Amino acid sequence: MVTLGVVVGNRGFFPSHLAESGRKTILDVLRSQNIKAICLAEEESELGVVSVDSDARKCADLFKRHRDEIDGILITLPNFGEEKPIANTIRWSGLNVPVLVHAFPDNPARMAASDRRDSFCGKMSCCNNLRQYGIKYTITSVHTMDPEGDDFKTDLGKFASVCRIVKMLRGARLGQIGARPAAFNTVRYSEKILERSGISVETLDLSDLLGWSGKLKDEDANVKSKLEEIRQYTQTASIPTDSLTRMAKLGVSIDKWMSDTGLDATAIQCWTAMEEFYGVVPCTLMSMMSNKCVPSACEADIPGLIGMLALQSASERPAALLDWNNNYGDDPDKCVFFHCSNLPKDVFAEHEMDFQAIIAGSVGQENAYGTIVGRIQTGPFTYCRVSTDDLNGRVVVYAGEGRFTDDALDTFGGYGVAEIPNFQDLLAFICESGLEHHVAMTRGEVVDPVVEALHEYMDWEVYLHI
Repeated sequence: MVTLGVVVGNRGFFPSHLAESGRKTILDVLRSQNIKAICLAEEESELGVVSVDSDARKCADLFKRHRDEIDGILITLPNFGEEKPIANTIRWSGLNVPVLVHAFPDNPARMAASDRRDSFCGKMSCCNNLRQYGIKYTITSVHTMDPEGDDFKTDLGKFASVCRIVKMLRGARLGQIGARPAAFNTVRYSEKILERSGISVETLDLSDLLGWSGKLKDEDANVKSKLEEIRQYTQTASIPTDSLTRMAKLGVSIDKWMSDTGLDATAIQCWTAMEEFYGVVPCTLMSMMSNKCVPSACEADIPGLIGMLALQSASERPAALLDWNNNYGDDPDKCVFFHCSNLPKDVFAEHEMDFQAIIAGSVGQENAYGTIVGRIQTGPFTYCRVSTDDLNGRVVVYAGEGRFTDDALDTFGGYGVAEIPNFQDLLAFICESGLEHHVAMTRGEVVDPVVEALHEYMDWEVYLHI
């Protein structure tokens, strides 16, 4: 559940009954949308609204007491509102969270002094002051909105997604297991640039992980539990028991390290040392983690992992990391998405465990079991790529939406045919900008909150492809 601090604005010489009824309406709407509200009580200020600086102090103190709960702030204007106390509330609270500014609409049939709101005008003054104060904010899709209407509820949902993304990324702790594969300069990145955005990376040598796993016994209770979890997760009938047991031990070791280190997500080296010296691929384990919204990216791709975190926070569904991999015939707006694969089962139409067909040629099929393969289900999706631009000391992003189709395709791994509007323009942008071939995706259309969160609140450079 998202928690919003609520500031109900009021200007004293406007009708106070509008502030009173507006406060009740907005709190009822938030409750109906499963959003928790932290708002001044009616006995804490006149009508529970912010009209003067003493109200702002009380509201700021309230927000401070709940700072660990509050994910964002909603400013709502049932009438013009007092611009300075509203801005002061946020400044004095010390909160650095997303802010949504909403204004009630006037009714043309009720424009006498007793019922006129002027929130239309007041919203401009409110935003002007927020900008002067250096407070970042989001506005609704229409300047004034009926809070009980479907459009405002849609905006609330998008803003809740923005809040989840920002909360997840600011202070995220990511685990990199193993070194970047030697052949993949593509996934180079700057830990220092990410640290400036509040994202930390903890590293683990692959030999430590394999050593811990090798010490575990088959009869260990945690190993047995993980083995059963794997078998319940996907079809494993064709997989040797010894390979499944090695996967289970690896999963137990990863789980313990993540718990001990307090990590939110992982990126794993995955080839070829793990296959040569331990005898499995980690793909199904990574799929299982991603399916629980504890995402795991392959090839030690930490920026790709950040894209997964942003997308799953927006959609509240698992995210996957894929390759822009093949053209689809001569259709300029279609492509084949592919990975070997570690995709979460949430994205599949059907799935099963198999051996990794590409790497088996060099390490042997017996050392390559553990992929989860199948076709991605049809429907809309959102994609996002995060990258550190080390030469210019910044984080850059591209994002957009597309649709997985049911076009015929006979291949292996985790795959799907995708249709992207103006796809050739996007491909040109990726190549001309020198960006990676990996891209994160999640089911559903959530690009708006992703772009809002990453551009406005994380202060990253974002290209929205349409």
